[in-house]
Formats: sequence, C-alpha cells, structure tokens
Amino acid sequence: MIRMGSWPRWWLALSIWLVSSLCLAQTPDAGGAQEWYATDALNSGLGPVPDAVKLRTPREALRTFRDLTEQDDFAAAAHILNLADLSPAEQREQGAVLARELAAIFQRGKSIRISRLPGRQDAAIEDPSGKSPHVGESRRDIELASLEADGDTYDIRLGRYRVGNADPVWLITPESVAAIPALYREYGPTAFERHIPERFKTSFGPLRIWEWIAIPLVLLAVALVGLGVYRLIEALTRWLPSGAPSIFAKQIRGPVALIVMSLLTQALLDYVVSFSAVATTTLRVVLIAILAWGIGAVGLRLVDTMMLKMTRRLAGQIDDSKPRDERKLLTTLYAVRRIIILILVTVVSIYVLGQVQLFETLGLSLLASASVLAVLVGVAGQAVLGNILSSFQLSLAKPIRVGDLVMFEGQWAYVEGIFYTHIRLRLWNERRLIVPVTYFASKAFENLSSKSAKEYRSLVLTLHLSADIAILREKFLAFAKAEENVIEHHKLLCCVTDQTGPAQTVTCYLMTVDPLSGWTAEVSIREKLLAFIRDEHPEWWPRDVVVLSHRDIARGHTSGEAGEPAP
Repeated sequence: MIRMGSWPRWWLALSIWLVSSLCLAQTPDAGGAQEWYATDALNSGLGPVPDAVKLRTPREALRTFRDLTEQDDFAAAAHILNLADLSPAEQREQGAVLARELAAIFQRGKSIRISRLPGRQDAAIEDPSGKSPHVGESRRDIELASLEADGDTYDIRLGRYRVGNADPVWLITPESVAAIPALYREYGPTAFERHIPERFKTSFGPLRIWEWIAIPLVLLAVALVGLGVYRLIEALTRWLPSGAPSIFAKQIRGPVALIVMSLLTQALLDYVVSFSAVATTTLRVVLIAILAWGIGAVGLRLVDTMMLKMTRRLAGQIDDSKPRDERKLLTTLYAVRRIIILILVTVVSIYVLGQVQLFETLGLSLLASASVLAVLVGVAGQAVLGNILSSFQLSLAKPIRVGDLVMFEGQWAYVEGIFYTHIRLRLWNERRLIVPVTYFASKAFENLSSKSAKEYRSLVLTLHLSADIAILREKFLAFAKAEENVIEHHKLLCCVTDQTGPAQTVTCYLMTVDPLSGWTAEVSIREKLLAFIRDEHPEWWPRDVVVLSHRDIARGHTSGEAGEPAP
C-alpha cells in the first residue's frame, strides 16, 4: 500500500522538474530571437572587418559609415552593409560601390542626424516623460529614412545581427541594400555633376565647394528669368483693354514671376543638378512656400478684381439701392477672399513646420502639450482669433451684407467691407468708421436693408387751432405724390395727432424707397408745407395767447376804451 501510494507523487515531482528545466533552457533563446537576427555568417566575401569599423550601437555604426565614406574608404564602409543577398564574389565586387552610392543617397536624399540615433546596444526606447507604452523595449531594427523613387517608397533600416556566440552588430538590412540602386538613380549625381573636377567636390562646412559656387549662380539665373517674366507681363498689360483685364494683369506680375521662378528651380533640382540634402531640403521648403503663396496671391488678385468690378458696377459708392443678389455676391466674395487667405496660411505653415521639424527642435514634449498650446493661443491670439471667427460668422450667417444700410450706435452707415478683424462703415457724412468685428457682433444694430430698404417716415407740424386740416391734407398729398422717392401713395396719411390749449399737432406719414431718400423727401415736403402756410395762411402759425379780459372775445363782443373791460 505504501509503494502504491508513493509512486504517483514521485512521478508528479519528476514531471514538474522536467517541464521547468525545459522552460528555463528555452528562455534565453526566445529572448535572443527578439533582440537580434541570428545568422550563420556576415559578409564572408569582404574579408576581415577593419579595426576602424565599430558596430555595437546604431549611433556608432552610422557614425563609422559617415567617417569612412568622408575618407573615401568605401571598401571598409561596405562592412556596415548586410550583403546577405549577394554571393561572396558579388560582395567583393559590389560592396564598395553600394557603400559609395548609399553615402550619396544620405548626402542628397535624407540628412541623418546621428546624434538622435539610439546609443544603446539594444536600441531600447527611451522616453523621459514616461508616456510611451513601449519604454524600455529592445529593438532589433530601426528606420533611418523613408525615400521615394519612381513612385515607390523605400525604407533604409538598421538591423541587429548575431553570428553564433559573437557580439551582435548593427548593419544596413539586406532589404535596404537591395533598394540602393533605385534610390541612387533618383538621388545620385546628375550628368552635370560628373563633369565637376574632384577638387571642387571636397566638403566645406555643410556643403561642398562647388555647391557654394553653384547655388548663388543658380539663384541669380532664376532671378533674371523671374525679372524677365515680370517685364513681359508688364508689356502685355499695354495691349490689354483698360479696366478689369489690365488691372488684373498688373496685380499678378509679381506672383506669376515667383511661380515661374519656383517651378524653374524645382526643375533644375530634379533634372539638372542636385545639391546636398541640407541645401535641397531647405530650397524645396522655400520653393513650396513661394509656389503656394504665388498661387494663392493670383487667386486673391482674381477675387479682388471681381470685387472691384462689381463695386464699380453696383455703384460709384456702395449703397443698398442696388439689387440684393449682387450685394449678396459681393459679400460672398469677401468671405471667399478670407477663406483663401486662411487655407493658404494654414497649408503653407503645416508644410513648412513638417519639413523643418520645428516641433522636434523646440521640444516635442513642450509644444505638443495641449495645455501649453491652449494657453499660448488663448493669451497671445485671443483678440485676433475672436475677430476672425466673428468675421466668418458674419459671412456665413449674413446678418449684414456689403452695401447694407445699418443703424449702429445711433448713426446711419453703409457697410463698405467685411474683413478679417474689422468692418468698415461709411457714415452719412462720408466719414469711415472702423469697428472690430467682435465689438460689432456683440452690439445690437438695426439692418435697414435686411428685407427691404423702404421706410415709413413721418413729419410733424405744430399749428394754430384755427388751421384747416382738410386744406393742409390736400397740399401734403400733392407734394408727396410729386416726390420721386415717395412710393405706395395709398399709404399717405395726414391727421391731427395731438392738441394743446393754443395749438394742435399735425403728423403726415409717407412711404419712401430707402431711409436716406426718405429723409430727403421728408425735409423737402416739410419745406413746401411751411412755405404754403407762410404765403397763404400765416394765421395758422401757433401764437401765444394774452388774456386782456375774462370775457370771451370769440363771441364777437368788443371791448370799451383801452384798459376798460367790455360792458
């Protein structure tokens, strides 16, 4: 019974020991498979690795490659390429050539900042902020660059390789080595550069000697071409009819010249000459910014010309007596102009920031922080952003349009322009009132042109109680119908609206085409009525009553001698 009971326990203990031993034996292999690529041999066709080749970390490997290629020791630099896809004979023949071509690709296609590469052997991810979920994880390959050639994208990567029990080393991966010929055709030296003497190809600072000479000459040649385009367009304006075409041509001389200069420079960089990556990247960023600005400027000039033409056609001066559809279109053009500017600035800013890597330079952890960015925008740009947003709100909702007559803070004014940060109003006395958009939008205003510009106006006369209202009403109707700006004659009205002891108040109502014309018609009719009363019925003027007797003289009694009451 004892033997039968102890057998299962002994077998169970033996099984646990075997399983745990196998797991412990497999743990190093599993971890090593994640930290490097195991291989049987590395570049056997290149011979022994020179002492100058250091490959323990990604930073050390690429620094070694840079130093060796600058010394034109491409045979030694070939040891930093994993030539596993080539036979030993091909490795000896093509290793130095591939190293030289990769150096040219780095120099012209992508400038690698070696100081930013990992300095650890395992290339573990380091994040002082602790926000990355992969902090401390080892890597066996990292990306150096991603370049496009012939419409395809190629990655240049460093991989960590280990042969047997030797120390792991970092090399350019075989896949990246296979992409070198295609990338070299795209970023390698052009036919023009092959004729440059070797002594001018020596590096001098960030550029080579011949680049310090060629870049100013290229820029000078491009500037001369741009000047020629500017003069050509200026000459063509003399042949164009006067008006909008000639105005538009004059306004786009500068932008078109810059567009041509940008396109010409990019063509030279693509097909004639290629500079170092630093110069090429800087030039391309500047050229894209100039090209975008030029195209946007041409679009703005076109919109400005259309606005000018419409303004001249609508009126010598903008007012609300013109068709509503045309004024609505003019307001929409102002909105389109602001949208073009906003899109242009946004696109160019995003592209330039992405190319120059501004966020990395100033510290990604600082500028990418939403709280810090919100504070900066809120404090520095609150007024500007508020005006811009209010401007878009007015343009979309259209509570006012260009040409509308508004009553703002007790003054009549025509809306002459709605801009990013302000609204320009033309007052009745031809002065201009510049109002911030946010201030205008936050105040109550009366849009006298919102639905219709016509206005019901009134004029008031104070007359003696003896005035004959029927005669006065007849004269008012005649004078009002004679006025050109008085409409809807069936709404004309004249009646007594108030009365005091010595006088009565007569109010006359009339409908006019717009407030300003209505004011003119009102004062004209008032003058004619006053002239009629003065010439025909001066007794209708109100006058003070002096009591000479308590008797009612209206009954026809006459007084006695002066100073005596009537009997």
